[in-house]
Amino acid sequence: MSLSGKVALVTGGSRGIGRAISLALANDGANVVVNYARHSKEADETVLSAQQLGVKAKKIRANLGDPEKIKEMFHDIQREFGRLDILVNNAASGVQRQATELEVKHWDWTLDINARAAWLCAIESTKLMAPGSRIVNITSLGSSKVIPNYMSVGVSKAALEALTRYLAVELSSQGIIVNAVSGGLVDTDALRSFENSKNLIEDSVSRTPAGRMIKAADISDLVLFLCSEQSSMIRGQVIVVDGGISLLAL
Repeated sequence: MSLSGKVALVTGGSRGIGRAISLALANDGANVVVNYARHSKEADETVLSAQQLGVKAKKIRANLGDPEKIKEMFHDIQREFGRLDILVNNAASGVQRQATELEVKHWDWTLDINARAAWLCAIESTKLMAPGSRIVNITSLGSSKVIPNYMSVGVSKAALEALTRYLAVELSSQGIIVNAVSGGLVDTDALRSFENSKNLIEDSVSRTPAGRMIKAADISDLVLFLCSEQSSMIRGQVIVVDGGISLLAL
């Protein structure tokens, strides 16, 4: 296992894509820290599943909208493991409204969680990282495509992708490798909780050249590759995993 003995933090790592990433890293031998905000039961289940794969795993509750909570989380990691080799900025939130319907508090919350927190986590992680460590940011097609009611999230993801490029260059002197993974519509429990999920899924399947929706495992497989030695010359890139749907004109 190529990640044996390494320590990974996955923000928003208790369910959906975050859970898939946490367990993929654990399956490859990494000890995993599962960050969560509200879903304690799911975090417990993810930690237990990781431990059953033979690695150390723990959960840390932290509101990533609070810079002090972010610092506390990294202090906890330092006390427990003394190092960090992989940071996956997966946590995301947002208010899905049109630009004219958003309030300042909605904008601030979305940008704080999706962009500012990723920056702060990256800075804190560098204090625990050795050369060869990885940072992987999870973004979405809404950073460059206009999706209905997605303005604040899309802007925050565009900021996250810009952050990826800047960090890739600025942290290269420390030997830290930074990239991003952009997913299409991913089949998760969260998606299926949407009122219009059935229509979204049917439309995605019918239009995707690959003939199926993206699964969380498609994202986690790429994250795992970006954490491997084979990806060491990939730097500052946003790699799209969407089955080809973003290639279509309409």
